[in-house]
Amino acid sequence: MRTTIERRDLGPRDVLIEIRYAGICHSDIHTVRGDWGQVPYPLTVGHEIVGHVTEVGAEVTKHAVGDRVGVGCMVNSCRECENCRAGLEQYCLKGNVGTYAGIDRDGTVTQGGYSTHVVVDEDFVLRVPQAIPVEAAAPLLCAGITTYSPLAHWNAGPGKKVAVVGMGGLGHMAVKIAVAMGAEVTVLSQTLSKKDDGLAFGAEHYHATSDPATFEALANTFDLIVNTVSAPIDINAYLRLLRLDGTLVSVGAPPQPLPVQAFALFGNRRSFAGSSIGGIAETQQMLDFCAERGIAPEVEVIDADAVNEAYERVLKSDVRYRFVIDIDSLR
Repeated sequence: MRTTIERRDLGPRDVLIEIRYAGICHSDIHTVRGDWGQVPYPLTVGHEIVGHVTEVGAEVTKHAVGDRVGVGCMVNSCRECENCRAGLEQYCLKGNVGTYAGIDRDGTVTQGGYSTHVVVDEDFVLRVPQAIPVEAAAPLLCAGITTYSPLAHWNAGPGKKVAVVGMGGLGHMAVKIAVAMGAEVTVLSQTLSKKDDGLAFGAEHYHATSDPATFEALANTFDLIVNTVSAPIDINAYLRLLRLDGTLVSVGAPPQPLPVQAFALFGNRRSFAGSSIGGIAETQQMLDFCAERGIAPEVEVIDADAVNEAYERVLKSDVRYRFVIDIDSLR
């Protein structure tokens, strides 16, 4: 449903962005459907945002009118806690301010990127390199950084065997990024329907998790497993695929708990971890990394009127691999 939302007046450190494209994230669907708890309706979602600066506040120094910029999953944080001071605003101890459904500094509920314009503090606006196609850039602000951050933190690279669980919006980015980092990448997907894509993205191996033989053949194999699936899976079965001191990190966020058996961790001194997005500095690092290596999401551009249909297709895994809304269709 189309509606009108109000943005705050431009403050001295604010940037006004005319939005060009907005990606559709599974988080948007979870939020609007109330899967993760109470929602402050009416709400405009969208936290994969790319556009151009059209106005800046008097004290802005990081961005100028005409710059190509992006906004990801957060638009503010306390700036003072130890995590914020370390450049890890995503783990702000007071809670970062989400791009939508958060409480902004003026006490209003933040509204997301399925809209024509947004006002954001300059410190939470990213520079989008020209080497990245503008229509494909938006998903990097969530799917890109959500997978880049754990791959970087757990040192994916030459000599490391990395498995990616799921070949959706997050999964295909995890494959591309891990390959670019130099890791040996394996895709673990429910079926082999996307095998050709996975291998084209640089994965060396591709296995169907619906086949029990997969878990027997790959036991004690991986240094790192990145689970991108936003639905319940048998975490214990995947933990047993880790070699000594291996880590399984979940970035997908199913609404249901993921039970873990202690004995699945005891073998090989395995770890089960979670990872959120990335801080602003790391997100900029990710954008520059992708620009330098020619990495971009695979996208299907749609008009705003097709969002409901797109949601249904996301839930059916019927997109290769990220829907992006052409915001001109809202104007």
